[in-house]
Amino acid sequence: MFTGIIEATQKIVDVQEKDQSISIYVTKPAIFDDVRIGDSIATNGVCLTVEDFSSYLVFTLGFETLKVMGWNKSNLLGRTVNLERSLRFGDRIHGHLVSGHADGTTALIKREVAGDCLILDFKVPQGFGQYFWKKGSITINGVSLTLNEVNANSFSVCLIPETLKKTNLDMLKTGDLVSFECDYFMKGFLNARKYEGSDIVL
Repeated sequence: MFTGIIEATQKIVDVQEKDQSISIYVTKPAIFDDVRIGDSIATNGVCLTVEDFSSYLVFTLGFETLKVMGWNKSNLLGRTVNLERSLRFGDRIHGHLVSGHADGTTALIKREVAGDCLILDFKVPQGFGQYFWKKGSITINGVSLTLNEVNANSFSVCLIPETLKKTNLDMLKTGDLVSFECDYFMKGFLNARKYEGSDIVL
């Protein structure tokens, strides 16, 4: 589990294609001095397992991750990604609980500067509209954000200066795809309600 509070941004410096998987090499942040093989790190909102950390953080992207995210060698190499180590229970949760199991990608459709903040509008992903509600939580590229406005086809978030400084969201251009993860608890609540009165035991 994660909190959606980004600890560092780093570049993917190498990508190696394998049989239905891809290995990526990410510059290791200096503050990640406690990383061990097998640890989970959210990389642009996707929970990945550390396979090596001697010089770079090395992760394998499996078939399902590549399919859901639409990632490939050409759109990964050189990309700056948001990084967050997994949550240690007992720590403060400054964002919201994030599983790192991204639901998919969605496109940025509008950027608007509002003083020292930035408002971003994204397309509501098909089939996920029930999980979006005003003042609810959303994770974009691993960043915990609050939904400011929700319409039939779009939703907006407001990025404060600290978020712009600490994440890769300020780099986004109209049309760019981002990862998204809907609120973990809302998904559980709505999915549980679907089975009310049925013979399925949750």
